[in-house]
Amino acid sequence: MSGILDSVNLRTQMVGQNRLELLLFALESDQQYGINVFKVREVLQCPKLTEVPRQTSAIKGMAHIRGETIPVLDLSEAIGRESVPKDQRSNCFLIVAEYNRRTLAFLVRQVDRILNTQWDQIMAPPTEIGVENYLTAIFEHEDRLIEILDVEQILADLYPMATEVSKEVADDQLREKAKEYQILITDDSSVARNQMKRSLESLGIKVTACNNGRQAWDFLCDLADRGVDVTTHFLMVISDIEMPEMDGYTLTSMIRDDERMKHMHVVLHTSLSGGFNVSMVKKVGADGFLAKFNPDDLAAAVVKRINQVETK
Repeated sequence: MSGILDSVNLRTQMVGQNRLELLLFALESDQQYGINVFKVREVLQCPKLTEVPRQTSAIKGMAHIRGETIPVLDLSEAIGRESVPKDQRSNCFLIVAEYNRRTLAFLVRQVDRILNTQWDQIMAPPTEIGVENYLTAIFEHEDRLIEILDVEQILADLYPMATEVSKEVADDQLREKAKEYQILITDDSSVARNQMKRSLESLGIKVTACNNGRQAWDFLCDLADRGVDVTTHFLMVISDIEMPEMDGYTLTSMIRDDERMKHMHVVLHTSLSGGFNVSMVKKVGADGFLAKFNPDDLAAAVVKRINQVETK
C-alpha cells in the first residue's frame, strides 16, 4: 500500500510542473516510441490470445488479464507497418492502457524503460511530413528521435465516433443562446480537435482551436496585452492534458497565476484515465474534468457553463 501511495504522491507532485514520464517501446524496427506512463495500467509478456471470428482489423484477439477480457491491438499493423507474425507473439509484450474510456492492450515488440522528461522538450512533428500520419509529437533523447503516436487517431480509424449532440442535452432555446458565446479548445491531436469542434459547433457556439498549451497561452496573452478581457471573451477553455511544449496542467496553473485571466472557467478534457485526475484537477485549480470523448458529456459541460453565466 505504501508503494502505491508513494506513486500517487510522486505523480501528483509533477502536476503543473510541465513534467511527464514516458514508457519507451519498439515495434518492428529499432525506432523508439513513447507513451505517457499515466495511461499505462501494466506491461506483461503477451499471453495466448483468444482469436476474434472474421477478424479484419489490427485487433488480433482478446487477452484474459486479471479476470478482464481486453482487446489486443497490433500497434505496428495499426499504423501501416508489418504485423507481428502469430508465431512470434509470445516473444512480444502487451502494454495495457486506458484511452477514451476504453481499456486496450497494445502488442509491441520490445519495452525499454521509463524516461523522465519535460513537456517543453516534446515538439510537434514538422509540418513537412504532412497531416496523413500517426505522429502527435517527437522528442530528441541521446541523439535519437523518439516518436509519440497519436493513439486517438488510431482509435478513431478503428472505432469511428459520432459527434452530434443529442436534443436531450441541448434544446433549441439553448442552442440559440449558444450562438452568443465562444470557446477556446486546446488539443494536439487533430482528430480530437475536429471531434470537439464539430460537436460544439453543432450547438451553434463559436470555437477557436489551438494545437497545444504553449500556443493557447501565447494566444491568450496576446489578447490580454491588447486589452481584451479574455474572461468574458471566452465562455470557457477546454484543454487536453497531454500536449507538446506545454501540458494542460501547466496551462491551467499559468492562467490561474495571471491576474488578467485567473477567473477563466477551465475544464480539462483528456483520454487519461485513473484515480490521479481528481487530485490533479484540484491542485492546478481547474473547474472540471471530462474524459474523452462523448459529445453529450462535452455539450453538457458547456450547457452547464452557459446556464451559470446566464443566471449571474
